[in-house]
Amino acid sequence: MTSMAILTIFILSVFVGFEVVSKVSTTLHTPLMSGANAIHGIILIGAILVAAGAETTLETTLAILAVVLATINLVGGFVVTDRMLEMFKGKGGKK
Repeated sequence: MTSMAILTIFILSVFVGFEVVSKVSTTLHTPLMSGANAIHGIILIGAILVAAGAETTLETTLAILAVVLATINLVGGFVVTDRMLEMFKGKGGKK
């Protein structure tokens, strides 16, 4: 694939992802976040595999950046999901 084709696919996936996520009702955000966390884990594994196969300095730099961003996204997703689930617990606190 040419770099222009890859860039086009990336831009289209950003727009489609934004439209899909923005149309989700607020009651479905917690289950959606749980599913998204599983997908982010797979993305992190893919980024690690790409980093392992990097040959040039540019590839290595971009792969490490992908690993860092995927890790931040995964951890942030779990933090947000935990905070959302805390909102559903009673005011009595944890038992």
